[in-house]
Amino acid sequence: MSAMPILPATLSLAADGTPCSPRFDDVYHTADGGPEQARHVYLTGNGLPAAWRGHDTYSILETGFGLGLNFLVTWAAWRADPQRCPRLHFVSVEKFPFRREDLQRLHARWPDFAGLSAGLLAQWPPLTAGMHRLHFDDGAVTLTLVFGDAAEQLPRLSGRFNAFYLDGFAPAKNPDMWTPELFRSLSRLARPDATLATYAAAGFVRRGLNACGFAVVRHDGYGGKLHMLAGPYLHREPLRAPVWPARQALVIGAGMAGAAAAERLASRGWQVTVLEREAAIATRSSGNHAGVLLPVLSADDNLQSRLARAGYLYTLRHLAALPGLRDWHQDGVLQLARDEAQAALQRRIVDSGYPDDYVQWLDRDAASARAGAPVASSGWWFPAAAWIHPPAWCAAALARHPELIRVHTGVDVAALARDDEGQWIARDSQGSELARAPVVVIATATSTLAQTAHLPLTRGRRVVTLLPAAAVALADTVLCRNAYLTPAFRGLRALGATAAPPDSEAAPQWHALNLAKLEAMLPGASAGIDPAQLDGRGCDRPTSPDRLPLVGAVDIAGTRTSVRLDRIARQPGLYCALGYGARGLAWSALAGELLASQICGEPLPVEKDLVDACDPARFAWRAGRTATGTD
Repeated sequence: MSAMPILPATLSLAADGTPCSPRFDDVYHTADGGPEQARHVYLTGNGLPAAWRGHDTYSILETGFGLGLNFLVTWAAWRADPQRCPRLHFVSVEKFPFRREDLQRLHARWPDFAGLSAGLLAQWPPLTAGMHRLHFDDGAVTLTLVFGDAAEQLPRLSGRFNAFYLDGFAPAKNPDMWTPELFRSLSRLARPDATLATYAAAGFVRRGLNACGFAVVRHDGYGGKLHMLAGPYLHREPLRAPVWPARQALVIGAGMAGAAAAERLASRGWQVTVLEREAAIATRSSGNHAGVLLPVLSADDNLQSRLARAGYLYTLRHLAALPGLRDWHQDGVLQLARDEAQAALQRRIVDSGYPDDYVQWLDRDAASARAGAPVASSGWWFPAAAWIHPPAWCAAALARHPELIRVHTGVDVAALARDDEGQWIARDSQGSELARAPVVVIATATSTLAQTAHLPLTRGRRVVTLLPAAAVALADTVLCRNAYLTPAFRGLRALGATAAPPDSEAAPQWHALNLAKLEAMLPGASAGIDPAQLDGRGCDRPTSPDRLPLVGAVDIAGTRTSVRLDRIARQPGLYCALGYGARGLAWSALAGELLASQICGEPLPVEKDLVDACDPARFAWRAGRTATGTD
């Protein structure tokens, strides 16, 4: 599939000043008042705020984010309710989202929401296809924006919802939002106690929803509209949500993968014990001097590109929210083309519809001006991309919830076993118990535990070179081609990385290869630099055969695989975050959020096909399908 350009909504006002859509020839809300309509139709129609009381997490799915008024009204009501649920999830699908500046102008009409609007706009993502997860109120409120066509996106959602807001312009104006197929998607996503409300009252809408298990009836509408629809979901399909005896988890590994998983679980109130084999956190794959955070683009917008985009944008928001994190900078990344063919491809991809705040194409002269030195070719400019000192990220993540995360270093987990009470027990090489919990996340890049021994990972050794800052004249930006060069941090630039044999460490031969890559990016830049005088480090980058991470519940080795991927038997309470390769910076935070959402039974932050693409059981499942001829 190719990337679907996201076309922004056009800011327009009707004659009476009501925001309207020229594309659909309809208003975004009644002239009688947007916030009042939202409260009457969607809050009252779904029995809120009373309905979320008593729930640990309450999840709402909306079709049509529009101005964001329904979200702002719901968020404000949640804040104002002293008996509110601890966590609120709000997932909203929007095919034509507004640009940030247009949304800001529209929200100025409702000063009561100024503070909430400012928080939303501060995190408003670039208009790129897919799911964008935003956290507010220290993670208690989560908004997941889904940019794309509802008919395509709803079947990709994973989660069960307590309430539905149907708000996609009038059926006569936007019939694609009111189809039997869409109603069936809502039914699949409904919890047994779900409710639904919509301002629409057309007979075919009521009949279509009721045919899919809802029991909506007409109620008084708001303002000049006579009727609306609201009612419960009657089907009672049982939930397959995890139930844990206690909110306690062990995380094995204190690099980026483990730190992110621990922080995301702790943000949900879990007690997390982190066990790290080395004497300090972030010393192996996560111990590099500097790393680069940027997305991946491809002509077909493949799984790698989509996951990298979601992870990149989520990580930028995650880093900005971490208290005390200083050692990262959004200086932008310039990714140069390898040759003329790739230069032409890069330009075509950008011209396919990506917004300028996500990526721009620069010719060689413009790229040179951006770099502050003559570069070898044209390239992509990612204005929001960043570089970071990975150990600082790990430290900030593990320190974010000090009352909930305990870190033990110098502790080597040699074995895991699950007892009859559903507790996983971690033991050292002498058989002594280190810790226990009902949930374990294995996030060590070189795991030797029996439970994950069947997962296909290769080590992939890489060597990074450290250059004195004055050795290369370059603007404060990251330069990439077949290697990367970062701005100076603590007097040194990171240059890499070169593939090397297992256990290789920094040596002149690897530095010479890195310098050759530097020369290919910046002609003349390597002149006079002696590889024998340079320092650096080697580290493993474990990678899976398809170069995607292994994130999720760990399957039982040898179990039956002639079933759906999500029905393969798993080791209860055992999860992993492995195989990040060279994409640890882009994947760790999102993978941590994915794991925490799976463990807590919440709506997932990425589409179902991306969840499946990261599933640790996918290789056994594919092998089983090939063996039985069902592939």
